[in-house]
This record gives sequence, structure tokens and C-alpha cells, in this order.
Amino acid sequence: MKTVLIVEDEPMNFRVFSKILTKRGGLNVKGTEDVEEVMKIAQAGDADIILMDVSLAHSVYKGKPVDGIKITQMLKADAQTSNLPIILVTAHAMDGDRENFLKQSGADGYICKPVVDHQQFVDQILALLPKDD
Repeated sequence: MKTVLIVEDEPMNFRVFSKILTKRGGLNVKGTEDVEEVMKIAQAGDADIILMDVSLAHSVYKGKPVDGIKITQMLKADAQTSNLPIILVTAHAMDGDRENFLKQSGADGYICKPVVDHQQFVDQILALLPKDD
């Protein structure tokens, strides 16, 4: 079973995403906003894809506040985790944000909150999951 790591600072969003992904997508779900833990899980290969909230209010890495863009950049820059698909999730859905965030972060996809179409949400994630050989 594939595992989705949800990096989200809002417990309600985590619960909603988690429920949709396990019920509709048949996926395993892990969640944390602890940056050290995100890096560990990614480097250990314990996640097949990451859903990354863009604006993480409480995330700190090596003493500095970081957001989802920065964490994505760190993961994409690390040879061990550079191929791990990352989908940004954000409520910031202004014109141009999608392209900006994707370009800045190197992420593989982008989903706007709130998630209204649950099937489309699951389909977007399944489409980016690595296929089993």
C-alpha cells in the first residue's frame, strides 16, 4: 500500500485529507509538521508522495522558520529525496500563485484548499504516485 505524508499545520485539514485518501484512495497516511520528521520519513523512503502545505505557521528547521516552499526546496535538493513527488497544498489561489509556487519550490503538483472535489483530489495524488515496477 502506498503512503502519503501530509505536512499540514491545521489538524482539521489533516483529518479531512486523511479520511479522503484512506477511504477513496486506499492509501496509507502519515502526518507531521515537524520538519526534522519530514526529512527523516522522506530519507528513509517511508513515504511515496508528500502533500505539502505551503504556509506552515509553526515549522522550524535548524532554528529558522520554514514554510512548505522551503521544505520542498530542501527535499528536491537532496539526492536521496529529489525524486519523491511533492504536491503543494495551499489556500493562496491568486492568479499566478500556482506557477510561482511550482517554479520556486520545484514541486510536482499543486492543489487548492479547500478541497471540494474529493475524487479529483485523490486522482491528482494517484496520478503522481510512482508506479510499481
